[in-house]
Amino acid sequence: MMRFLAGAIFAAVIAGHAIAQPVNTGHLTAELVAGKQAIAPGETIHVALRQQIRKGWHTYWRNAGDSGEATRLKWTLPAGWTASDFTWPTPHRLPVGPLVNYGYTDEVLLPMTLTAPAGAKPGQSVTLTGAASFLVCAEICVPEDATLTLTLPVTAAPGAEDPKWAGSIARTLAAAPKPAPDLAAVFEKRPTGVALAVTGPALKGADMADAYFYPFASTVIDHARPQVIERGPQGLTLTLTPGYDFQGATPPKALDGVLSVGGKAYEIAAAPGAPPASASGLGPPPAKVSGGGGAANLGLASAAVFALVGGLILNLMPCVFPILAMKAASLAGHGGGAHAEARRQGLAFGAGVLVTFLALAGLLIALKAAGSAIGWGFQLQSPPVVAVLALLILAVALNLSGLFEMGTSLQGVGSGLAGKGGLAGAFFTGTLAVVVAAPCTAPFMGPALGWALTQPPVAALVVFAALGIGFAAPFVLVAFAPALLDRLPAPGGWMDVFRKALAFPMYAAAAWLVWVLTLQAGPDALVRILAAGIVVGLAAWLAGAAQRQAALGRRPIALTAAVAVLAAGALFAVVGPGYATPAAAGSSAGAGKAELPYEPYSPARLAELRAEGRPVFVNYTAAWCVSCQVNDRVALSTKGVAKAMKDNNVAYLKADWTLKDADIAAELARYGRAGVPLYLVYGADGSDGVILPSILTEGIVVKALSKAAAKG
Repeated sequence: MMRFLAGAIFAAVIAGHAIAQPVNTGHLTAELVAGKQAIAPGETIHVALRQQIRKGWHTYWRNAGDSGEATRLKWTLPAGWTASDFTWPTPHRLPVGPLVNYGYTDEVLLPMTLTAPAGAKPGQSVTLTGAASFLVCAEICVPEDATLTLTLPVTAAPGAEDPKWAGSIARTLAAAPKPAPDLAAVFEKRPTGVALAVTGPALKGADMADAYFYPFASTVIDHARPQVIERGPQGLTLTLTPGYDFQGATPPKALDGVLSVGGKAYEIAAAPGAPPASASGLGPPPAKVSGGGGAANLGLASAAVFALVGGLILNLMPCVFPILAMKAASLAGHGGGAHAEARRQGLAFGAGVLVTFLALAGLLIALKAAGSAIGWGFQLQSPPVVAVLALLILAVALNLSGLFEMGTSLQGVGSGLAGKGGLAGAFFTGTLAVVVAAPCTAPFMGPALGWALTQPPVAALVVFAALGIGFAAPFVLVAFAPALLDRLPAPGGWMDVFRKALAFPMYAAAAWLVWVLTLQAGPDALVRILAAGIVVGLAAWLAGAAQRQAALGRRPIALTAAVAVLAAGALFAVVGPGYATPAAAGSSAGAGKAELPYEPYSPARLAELRAEGRPVFVNYTAAWCVSCQVNDRVALSTKGVAKAMKDNNVAYLKADWTLKDADIAAELARYGRAGVPLYLVYGADGSDGVILPSILTEGIVVKALSKAAAKG
């Protein structure tokens, strides 16, 4: 057998052929192949590590991405022989659950150069050995190894091309990423991510819809997050989610990798610097905002003024309507000259508003600093928070209905509303008003908050304080206006009827929050929240009974304990296990029974539609945003808008922010917004998105859609 093998090798050498020995490692077959049949002394030829990978499995690129390990080859070469590193072909993206890896499937060649020493002797042969290691993965990963050999004849003249492998190696090398001297690349860290701008003649006219950057280093970006594409006349900008390397005080000095665009791939080495305007519509697009202006152009003084005005207007937004019931009930108790108490309660309400605004702002700033992709109204993206708030508003409604009292006794309901216990109630009213109203974005408010969240904490808190002052100002000023208070009737029996009537807006608010909860946590949440609501009702009834016993001089210890147990049980029902799984992705945020057909938003889909030359309308919305729902029913779900979309071939994308979504949060921040609603219209000519007002009318939308189509 050994004689036969030796004879075969000798015959092959005499014939001038290279010999490779394939090895099956279990999930792939590997071998070393050469582009030539022989090699001359001092000659450099191309060889390659070939992998034939089992279907459904993959190996990895030089940067494996979120997980994995690159293929390696350790040569054992005779003295004087040298081999280069791999020339890596452009990889594929390989999603694995929440991760994204980079690698290869089916067949891949990893070319190298092999150089013979000048002293190699013609007529002899050389056997080259390499120890290859692979990580081969599907749903599981298996490390595999192979010792590979390649025998090459040494001939006096350069060898002929190998008919089997020369073409494959040449095509692989031709398609492999190469440095492009005419491309310039810079990167800049921004609040919305890392802007990587690449410009140059090589990109002019290229199809950029599938552009993607594969970094050489594994820790510079979050590989699983989408790369938002912005096109320009001389290139493009990719907005990347920064990785670990950008978290320290010293950012990376370079951003190197492969840019795949238009079916070609280029090696780029980006240096820190401001991207040129020719790369794209870099940064926030020109903001054509009604009554707000662009966030990027604001300073602290302007942002504070915008926030103050936005806070004033926020009192007129639909979000605050339920809380107006509590405000009205509080004011009603101060007619007939109760000026001093009205002032105290006005200040207490203002303090509740301001403290709550600053507390929410501080939490939001801290979470964003920790890397969370959230925005204003983030508290209502958590199903347990929505459930607790629904029960809290239900309890307030039961209080207004007279089932029990907060901060006062049942003796003398009319005069009791203006009693000493009203200060805590006024502070609580301010707190609740902020929690419910915060998800809405009033005119002027959006740019101010968008600017604030890109600034140092002190400047941000100044803006949020201005917003709180604006929101609290109307109620506080009325409390300090004796002429207005004197116009109110003196407290009396009418107040009990008035207060009970005002309970119904609160019941409606609780019902709305239950609807939001079912969109977030699925239909199973409905059973739990309704059961918890019944328990809260029972607890409120027992609390009222305990208060009546206390008014008679008794000590209702058992009833008080029962109320505490029931309240704790209701709370556990909505914050305990079972709310962690959100509703299925793609559920319509606040769509109701919208007449307009739409697609779920994604950065990739938006890029595809814009590449097709279609005008696009993007609706950033959420089920918990009452303003969004009003706009949807009053201005969007109309026959006029539906006709305008159809006539102008407008694509409608709905960005659902009911639950946390980092892509939507990043896009809101890119346009200088911290919350919803946000409405963008992209022209058919590929121009940047135009921002529509936060309060829409059918006419505004139809005009914007027609204008976007006309740009084509």
